[in-house]
Formats: sequence, C-alpha cells, structure tokens
Amino acid sequence: MDPVLISILLATTVAGVVSITAAAVFSFTLLSKVVERMVSLSVGIMLSTSLLHALPEAFESGASARSLFATLLAGLLAFFLLEKTAILRHSHHHEGDGHHHHHGHDKREAGKAGWMILVGDGMHNFTDGILIAAAFLANPELGLVTGLAIIAHEIPQEIGDFIVLLNAGFSRTRAYIYNLLCSLLAIAGGLLGYYTLDRASSLIPYVLVFASSGFIYIAVSDLMPQMQRRATLRETIPQVLLIALGVIIVLFLTRGH
Repeated sequence: MDPVLISILLATTVAGVVSITAAAVFSFTLLSKVVERMVSLSVGIMLSTSLLHALPEAFESGASARSLFATLLAGLLAFFLLEKTAILRHSHHHEGDGHHHHHGHDKREAGKAGWMILVGDGMHNFTDGILIAAAFLANPELGLVTGLAIIAHEIPQEIGDFIVLLNAGFSRTRAYIYNLLCSLLAIAGGLLGYYTLDRASSLIPYVLVFASSGFIYIAVSDLMPQMQRRATLRETIPQVLLIALGVIIVLFLTRGH
C-alpha cells in the first residue's frame, strides 16, 4: 500500500478519535452539570466556526460567489425541510414543559434533535478528510501540520456538538459513539481525496458551505430561540459572555489555519 495513503488513513483516524475523545472528556467532566447554560457556548462555537472559519475558507477558494451563496441557501432550506418533515426534526422539548403530552413524549422528541447536528458534523469531517489528503499529497510534512490544525479546530466544535446532544436528551455513551462514527467520515473523505483529488478538491468549498448552513440553521432557529426564553438581565449577561467565550475559543484554536 502506498505510504502516502497509509499516512492519510492514520491521520484522518487519529484526528477524529483525538478530537472526539478530548471534547467528550471536557464536556462530560466539566460541563455536564450545566448543559443548559452551555447552549450559549455552543452558539458561539458553531456560529464562529461557520462564519469566521469555514465560510471564509470556502469563499477564498476562487469558486463562484454566486454558486456558494446558492449552496448556502439550498443548505438552509434543506435543513428547514428536514426539520419540517420530522425526518431529522430538531426541536427541544422537556418533560413537564406545560404541554399535555403522554409520558415520555418530550424525551422522545428531544432525542430527535441531535440527528441534524450529526449530519452537519459528518459533512464537515468528510471535508476535513479531503483537506488532509490534499496536504499529504502535496507534502508529507504539510499533511502532518494540517492534521494537527484540524484536531485543534475540531475540539471546540465537538464540544458544541456534545453540549447540543446532551441537551437534546442523548446519553453520554450514545453521544460519544455517534460523534465517533461521524468522525470516521474523515476517512472516507481522505480516500476520496486520495483517489480523485482533482475532482474532489473543486467540491470542497461547496461541502464547507453546506456543512456551515447546518450549523447556522441549528444555532439561529433552535438554540437562540431557546435562550430567548430566559429574558432577565441576570440570565442574559452569562449567555452573552458564554457566546463570546465560544467565539474566543474558536479564534484561539484556529489562528493561522
């Protein structure tokens, strides 16, 4: 087997496992008792990852801006339709919320919430795999640095994912397993990048934009309205501070990438 292909497979596997495990440890040990509060942190992480990192990278690729905006619109509408048709509905319900449902209804509804974020995460991981493959094919040292950089920018994003999944009713084990499975899509992206690099590389900006549309939709349509229900100044100040912290984390870990 080609040593470059082996390097790509190892890098994509390690990047996924390390980022998922590090995010899980941080989320489960430090944030599990304040998951609802941490929704604000998740908003900051998801929006800044999309708007300050993924989308600029896509638009700097030289692809048609009109086509990229069309992809963003299509992605937003696609996630809206997925939610609307209840295929991957992303709605937060809680037992005892005042609505008259049979016992267990709210918990089951909340359990559907995490699927949408897993779709966006899988797309992002797939793209990371393509990027790692491209870097290794250009220069093995560049591939190693790219893999390390991807781990750095994946950790804050995965923390946000874990927070959303826990808030949606996923158990710790289930959240970890599903996130880990999504991370393995980086291997598929790496294989695609290795075998069809020229064709795949032209699709990277569009995959980045589509993945970003999912994170933006989730943050704006679901998480932020949930935060609006806590309208007092005493509750709003921590929310704003945590959103800012999420942005700072992403800026710090993705600087230079």
